[in-house]
Amino acid sequence: MSTPEESLLGRDVTYPDHYDPSLLFPIPRQAARDSLGLSGDALPFIGHDRWHGYELSWLDARGKPRVATATFTVPCTSSNLIESKSFKLFLNSLNNARFNSDAAVLDCLRTDLSARAGADIEVTFGLPPMAEYPEGDSLDDLDVEIDHYGPPRADGLLVDPSERVQEVLRSALLKSNCPVTGQPDWATVIIRYAGPRIDRNELLRYLISFRNHAEFHEHCVERIYSDLMAHCQPEWVSVEARYTRRGGLDINPWRASPGVAAPVALRENRQ
Repeated sequence: MSTPEESLLGRDVTYPDHYDPSLLFPIPRQAARDSLGLSGDALPFIGHDRWHGYELSWLDARGKPRVATATFTVPCTSSNLIESKSFKLFLNSLNNARFNSDAAVLDCLRTDLSARAGADIEVTFGLPPMAEYPEGDSLDDLDVEIDHYGPPRADGLLVDPSERVQEVLRSALLKSNCPVTGQPDWATVIIRYAGPRIDRNELLRYLISFRNHAEFHEHCVERIYSDLMAHCQPEWVSVEARYTRRGGLDINPWRASPGVAAPVALRENRQ
């Protein structure tokens, strides 16, 4: 199975009662990247997909339950992304599995997730801290009229070439839909860039144009990055989306120009 339509995604399923890594459903990244003209052999960005797991449990060697949270970091260079519902089912399949140590749990998770993603995945217990205050200038109170909610439309993105800036902009109004189930995905998006000043009204209109768009979280962020580079021509840009939790998991894709430092891992209050 290689497409969502061939999988159990979007269907009623029975929760697993034994450990089963075959539940993980990998989706090749390249199909979506083809639509953006991106070559997997020469990606124009760096980045990762950072997952936060809030519902992780297993049995110790004597059968006593253990509970934990975990952070999973998938490099954007992996050949596959892991579909979120299958990720949830996979984690729940650990509930009745016995492990001799916590280290054995981490090793098991790293091995099976890396095999499905096609790259080494970092797995650690614990979660990043909550952000103490919002970073950057919010776009959400701008007085703009909106009449387009999909598909994403980047042709309105404007810059002022006479003014060069380095700034951080954010919006909590990013919404897209799961391409399999149609369920809404909500996120705060944080854009850091240097270059000609981006028109904030048009940037907000652009982000809201994802509202009825059906695409996986990771691909939405790659689309935003690609559109900003093509239409605004910044010296560099970083796009991070912190999606709200669903089924005990949230995802935080990040894409940036090569050489840009990764943002500090933080969580939003909506997560």
